[in-house]
Amino acid sequence: MPFYMKTNDTSPALEAVLKDGNGAVVSLIGASVSFHMRAIGVSDAKVSSSATISDAANGVVYYQWQPSDTSEVGSYEGEFEVTYTGGEKETFPNNRHIEIEFTEDLG
Repeated sequence: MPFYMKTNDTSPALEAVLKDGNGAVVSLIGASVSFHMRAIGVSDAKVSSSATISDAANGVVYYQWQPSDTSEVGSYEGEFEVTYTGGEKETFPNNRHIEIEFTEDLG
């Protein structure tokens, strides 16, 4: 199910519970997380920034939008990338991308 927002909005944040391939919640204790987003069909990222861990034990993260992130109408795909304490990286969701749609605001 896509995440919908109007252009130029910065709320609500994009929140996710990160789960492994078996559907188990991933512990983020000691980890760091970034968020990446690009327009569908484009290779360059529009967003590549730090995300916030709000509940490390239960794998809950969010990305707080910046005005430039939501400035253009379009279809985008996003993902959260975790870097664990040992330097290993894992990307979520691991079986698809997060679908994100920005529609034009009237104001």
